Amino acid sequence: MNELLIELSEISPREFFGQQNEHIELLKKYFPKLKIVARGSKIRVFGDEEMLEEFDKRFSMLMDHFGKYNKLDENTIERVLTSESEEDYETSKESGETIVHGISGKVIKAQTANQRRMVELSKKNDLVFAIGPAGTGKTYTGVALAVKALKEKQVKRIILTRPAVEAGENLGFLPGDLKEKLDPYMQPLYDALRDMIPHEKLEVFIEKGVIQIAPLAFMRGRTLDHAFVILDEAQNTTHAQMKMFLTRMGKNAKFMITGDPGQIDLPRRVISGLKEALLVLKDVKGVGTVYLDDKDVIRHRLVKKIIAAYKTIEHND
Repeated sequence: MNELLIELSEISPREFFGQQNEHIELLKKYFPKLKIVARGSKIRVFGDEEMLEEFDKRFSMLMDHFGKYNKLDENTIERVLTSESEEDYETSKESGETIVHGISGKVIKAQTANQRRMVELSKKNDLVFAIGPAGTGKTYTGVALAVKALKEKQVKRIILTRPAVEAGENLGFLPGDLKEKLDPYMQPLYDALRDMIPHEKLEVFIEKGVIQIAPLAFMRGRTLDHAFVILDEAQNTTHAQMKMFLTRMGKNAKFMITGDPGQIDLPRRVISGLKEALLVLKDVKGVGTVYLDDKDVIRHRLVKKIIAAYKTIEHND
């Protein structure tokens, strides 16, 4: 049996291996045919020569990542171990730049390859589609780009909208004033903004209309100039709603459309405006599209497994 000996230098074994060696346990799952033993600052690996070479390569990638960012977590390890190349998980110097500084100096940046593609596409196109399942950071990254554009005076306002399908777009029967009626449907957008703009400032922005959060029905008849506009949950738009929204684009406007075609809440036989728009606009210059997947999930690690599990039954339908 062949042996590979790796010694960690200038790296804290405790931080690199994780609490109770949890990162080593994860490596064992990905390399079940290898015997992996970590003691002190040394790691010994026993097994087939070809597998040892692959392990050595992946372990070096993990050490490089840790050397740059001084941290390692399960999501990062999984991305490194399953990626085809460094480009798939590593942050390039330009695209990995901070998008915006949030509350208490929190650094908000694209964390995955596809999120970085969102950032790059937004620089080059006035209309971007970000498609992917829950937890892939598409809305959060979009809001960060909008806040950045506002702070840098590239736009004068941010407009965030969603189709309020759960309320049938007709909000009349719900109790309370308009804001109270809308807030539950707009909560994910508020949550993202609260991470990036201090509470008092956010309240002023909303009061003055610098930041507007409204259901899609309220976009009708408007021309959206000098604005960064995000249409969230776009899979729940109809043909008419999507066409209406796309034709609101005014001068110096950036539009971002996010959605998950796998979570459509529309009545049966109603075609999703998002699915249709992706087909209709796929060859139009100035329109960018990025598809995010379970490798981009940055919520709890179980979310990846849940998405994968549902994928198997949906494909078997």
